[in-house]
Amino acid sequence: MTRDMSGFSPQNAVAMTRQFARSLTLLVVLLIAAPIPAYAQAKIGVLTFQQAPQSFRDAFRAGLREYGYIEGKNTRIEWRDADGRVDRADEFAAELVRMKMDVIVASLTPAVQAAKKATNTIPIVMAPAGDPITTGFVTSLAHPGGNITGITNIVADLGGKMLGIIREIQPRTTRVGVYLARTNRLSKPFLAQLEEGAAKIGMHVYPVWLSGDHPRPDEIALVLKDNVQAVVVLPVMATQAVADFAREKRLISVSTGIASYSFVKAGGLIGYGSDPIEHYQRAAAYVAKILKGAKPAELPVEQPTRFELVINARTAKAIGLVLPREVLLGASEVIE
Repeated sequence: MTRDMSGFSPQNAVAMTRQFARSLTLLVVLLIAAPIPAYAQAKIGVLTFQQAPQSFRDAFRAGLREYGYIEGKNTRIEWRDADGRVDRADEFAAELVRMKMDVIVASLTPAVQAAKKATNTIPIVMAPAGDPITTGFVTSLAHPGGNITGITNIVADLGGKMLGIIREIQPRTTRVGVYLARTNRLSKPFLAQLEEGAAKIGMHVYPVWLSGDHPRPDEIALVLKDNVQAVVVLPVMATQAVADFAREKRLISVSTGIASYSFVKAGGLIGYGSDPIEHYQRAAAYVAKILKGAKPAELPVEQPTRFELVINARTAKAIGLVLPREVLLGASEVIE
């Protein structure tokens, strides 16, 4: 069998090659212009150490929408709540890594710690963490240097401010207990700042180190051995049980950080810290930048710009405390 080669020529071969190249170029253009399929959606994992109120979640979603990332359309968000337990934070962080999230948002220091333990490649956004330099999350605020960036709520730095609030409310207060968690890297810098602030105003700080993620009543009661008049609570220890104990024993109770508002709602007396809604909105901005190609190592860590003082007037009445008018006027919210 013979093949007719009468129509073949080098010119024909060149023409065929050019036609193939044009067809291939057109195919590439069509593929680029095609809608992104569901499996290519941005995947965001959100790990909270304590349950985030719906308002926080809404703020995060709203922040993402400003940058074109809409949950259920081009964005998938996996929410995980550790319920105040370090073991669950570790478990969920590992799960989000296995799910190959594009970025992980971690709220509160233990959640960031769990995410850091789980991955050194997936970008992690703090929302927030207390002292990211001392805890080893970043090299510096200006140049994080690794796969972690985001927001710090400068919890450790607020120690002196919280003691000042206690002194303003009850000038005779000199002995203050502080609840700390052995499993939390923020505990030591938090205590150091409190001790420094106490020395300046003639107070004495008595630490109570709690072993578990959920403090037992007998552990919480250890603070009584030092005859304290007030207690300061590390954010992750700001639980209902601590609020109830302080109210029952007629102790001034103060917490700070992202958990301070929920602590006051639960019956704690004072919450002072940065605006948690702002944290989630700013976290969304970090996520958007990372999804668009920015490197966490090159995104400076932000510090909060707004602070809130929240007071539970019902608790004040229950412990027999008359709040100064100046303190009430300076509050962002008073719970009656």
